[in-house]
Amino acid sequence: MSYLYIAITIALTVFGQIAIKMQVLQAGPLPEAGPDKLMFLIRLLLNPWIISAFAAAFLASVSWMGAMTKFPLSHAYPFMSLNFVIVLMLSGWLFQEPLSLTKIAGVALICAGTVIAAQG
Repeated sequence: MSYLYIAITIALTVFGQIAIKMQVLQAGPLPEAGPDKLMFLIRLLLNPWIISAFAAAFLASVSWMGAMTKFPLSHAYPFMSLNFVIVLMLSGWLFQEPLSLTKIAGVALICAGTVIAAQG
């Protein structure tokens, strides 16, 4: 049950990253002109999905505090590397971002490192 705090932290963090990427893609490129750039960013900050991503980051922090009451930081923190793994896989699936052999090898090393770190 204690690992649920870590899983919730990971899930909320991944949600936030994916939600922000989706909304930024939908909004288009950042304008060059200063006033246009400011309005672009304000519109993004008022976007309900962006607000939900910020809320998810806050809730992930709350969940992480719960995890910190159950585990030493040196045990729990390696699990946060799974954020990279999940975001990489979802970015390939949802955004058709390239998954090179190098990235896949890196993800495999991250997974192996997480398993090894969790053992000790």
